[in-house]
Amino acid sequence: MINTSSLRLYLGLTAVATLLSMPVIAQKGIDPQTQKIKESGGKTISRETDATRSFDWGKGKTQVRERLANPYRMASRRDVLIETIKQVIKDKKMLVDEASSRFADGIVVTQPFVFTKGAVVAQSELSRYAVLDGSDRTWSRGRYILTIEVQSIDGVQNNVSVNAKVEGREGAGLMTEWRTVQSSGLAEDEFLKILVETVTGVSLDPVQDVENINR
Repeated sequence: MINTSSLRLYLGLTAVATLLSMPVIAQKGIDPQTQKIKESGGKTISRETDATRSFDWGKGKTQVRERLANPYRMASRRDVLIETIKQVIKDKKMLVDEASSRFADGIVVTQPFVFTKGAVVAQSELSRYAVLDGSDRTWSRGRYILTIEVQSIDGVQNNVSVNAKVEGREGAGLMTEWRTVQSSGLAEDEFLKILVETVTGVSLDPVQDVENINR
């Protein structure tokens, strides 16, 4: 005859042994891929923080010169400045319009200067020197006329203003005509830059960050 107390003790020990073996059984059912995911999920991924990053605030980029003020104040005798303007016009392979110019009044006008020709490049070049209206036009040439005016402030200081009349030759074949378009200001700025550098002897081109550009 089995003792009741012994039976209860036996059943209790059996239950405890069963519970302790359950995690081992459960672990045997985990496939290797699931186990790998769990292990990698517990790892800390190292990442470069904002504190350790080095930021480049524009170093190495090509520096672009801002356009000059127009009119531009220049120090020179007016008669000397007029002669310098004539020389700059000649250096740019342009011609002075003697009939339209009034040198005594400080006004120098150039003859039309063709800066682009050919249907292939005329559109893109004209869009640099002029503000086009976006309509579907065929351009074959581009030209401009410069009017340079020197207004004397005193015996030495002068205000020099440059205005460009930009025209594009529109059409193809025999049906072509010169059409006036709005200047973008590029022709004026290009002339002023050369004039200022000629008078002052100082280059206006910005200093480039050569060290970073060559990296």
